[in-house]
Amino acid sequence: MAGLYSIGSSALNNAQAGVVTSGHNIANANTPGFSRQVVEQQTNAPNFVGVGFIGQGATVGAIRRIYDEFLGQQVTQANSQGAEMSTYLERMQRIDSMLGDPTAGVASALGEFFQGLQAVAAQPADMSARQSLLSAAQSLASRLNSTAAQLGKLREAANVDMQSSVVRINTLSTQIAALNDRISLTSATAGNGQQPNDLLDQRDTLIADLNREVRADVVKASDGSYNLFLSSGQALVLGSQAYKLGTVRDAADPADTQVTISIGPTQLRLQPGDVSGGRLGGILGFRQGGLTDAQDALGRLAISVAAGVNDQHRLGQDLTGAPGGNFFKVGSPTVISNATNTGTGVVSAGISGYGALEASDYRLSYDGTNYTLTRLSDNKVVGAVGGLPQTVDGVTIGLAAGAPAAGDQFLIQPTRAGANGASFSVLLSDLRSIAAAAPIRTAAGLNNAGTGAVSAGTVNAPPPPNANLQQPVTITFTSATTFNVTGTGTLNPVGVAYTAGADISYNGWTMQISGTPAANDTFTVGPNTNGQGDNRNARLMASLQTQPLMSNGGATYNDTYGQLVSQVGNKTHELQVNSEAQANLTNAMERAQSNLSGVNLDEEASNLIRYQQAYQAAGKMVSIAGVLFDTILNIRS
Repeated sequence: MAGLYSIGSSALNNAQAGVVTSGHNIANANTPGFSRQVVEQQTNAPNFVGVGFIGQGATVGAIRRIYDEFLGQQVTQANSQGAEMSTYLERMQRIDSMLGDPTAGVASALGEFFQGLQAVAAQPADMSARQSLLSAAQSLASRLNSTAAQLGKLREAANVDMQSSVVRINTLSTQIAALNDRISLTSATAGNGQQPNDLLDQRDTLIADLNREVRADVVKASDGSYNLFLSSGQALVLGSQAYKLGTVRDAADPADTQVTISIGPTQLRLQPGDVSGGRLGGILGFRQGGLTDAQDALGRLAISVAAGVNDQHRLGQDLTGAPGGNFFKVGSPTVISNATNTGTGVVSAGISGYGALEASDYRLSYDGTNYTLTRLSDNKVVGAVGGLPQTVDGVTIGLAAGAPAAGDQFLIQPTRAGANGASFSVLLSDLRSIAAAAPIRTAAGLNNAGTGAVSAGTVNAPPPPNANLQQPVTITFTSATTFNVTGTGTLNPVGVAYTAGADISYNGWTMQISGTPAANDTFTVGPNTNGQGDNRNARLMASLQTQPLMSNGGATYNDTYGQLVSQVGNKTHELQVNSEAQANLTNAMERAQSNLSGVNLDEEASNLIRYQQAYQAAGKMVSIAGVLFDTILNIRS
């Protein structure tokens, strides 16, 4: 009877384990990260009784969770990539809507400014036209400043978001390290290879949450704990030890936040490439990519517009007869010494060719002998020289003071701040100061007998000292093919060969004579007195809108801004498409994981009925064993 009691008891225990396990599954059907569990039974060793082996029932071998580690890792990585893309996308959409707005964007303000120049060219002495031009210039400055400020706020927000993400990462990594310790201890205490399923689920859930913040690769240790590593290979969790991340001012650019990791007493600075995936990777990618590109491109446009208008405006003459000054304030490059530099070198940078500017930052590195200049927009080395100064992409870089030490680095931002309020503004306030006229006037002698005609003439760039322009010059033809020049100071050339339509330049101006002049014909070039109705310089300024003054003569101002809007729009669209594709992939993987590990309430209800029936049958077996035992006792009595 003992064998029968033993078999019945084991059957009762097995059925009870099944009921409890199914109940546990049902209770956690909606628990995130829970993997359903199943009872694995195994047959007890039978007894040999001569005629054969009599079974001894069954026992519970293990409570196993239904989980596929490979599928789980795929889901975790997919979630990490999805979080990175969606974070990047959400921020790029803000820039896209900001720059692409047809009414509130920079393009409309730029167009209105050149329309104002055209209005002044049509009516150079009209004060209302001049007021409209100044208003349009102020609107352009305001629009550029506002857009630059909004981009700057996005950078500040990225720094704040990085800090909150780091706090979240530290919390999760600490919890994972604590679970590692509990799992190792619990597994060792069990001693028979049994696993604490619920603790494993909790750890996997935390790892999934961590990967939504930053990519953390998992390496399983022999004691069952998980070691986590950043994409660079830097350890984040080793067993029960979690290494905390932090944030400090970026050593290369104090406007940015840099991620650090604490290794003992040492705080190691991580480079952007050391961190990828999750929200943190998305924030870093956006800040280093789309945001930086937009700021540099907007600043380049502002600097180029200001410099182009200034150069032409200085060649003109205002209503008072004075030469034109700068119309806009022009931004200058920013040079930042790396906080880890040990030398005394101070690097300077200036713009020497506005048309050659690239929308990029540069890193200047010194190895103790040579300098290496890297353009960061494409990570291309564009200069490797033994000394400074050097000019690259329209930027002249020099050593202003001191001496750098080996390993020193400098960040050069030629255009980053070009559209900021402190860099781009309107310098004119007096309507009379708009230099719509040209400072020179040409004329043909009233008694000329030939067919020669003189052009209006233009002032050469850069403009010469005002005294040169104000000095009258007379060209007197000695024949149809030669002429003399007077009024050029100490040098008054004679017998100059004449070619119809060829440039004639003196005292900082250039003009042309066409046709066939006769001997003694004269042509004069002198100050433009009473030139209030002259529009020559205003027309030249207005024509800047359609001239290819940027990208080394390959693009106009409108083309350049259109390229910026197009690049941002294309990047946003690319991220949107990839983000949607990643979301679909992630959903498919999560469904596969749910189909494998998720709780099916119908199935669990069926299991409960099955275990209930098994429990009732086992109870009947014990009851029968009791009756049989009583019968045997009655026989003996």
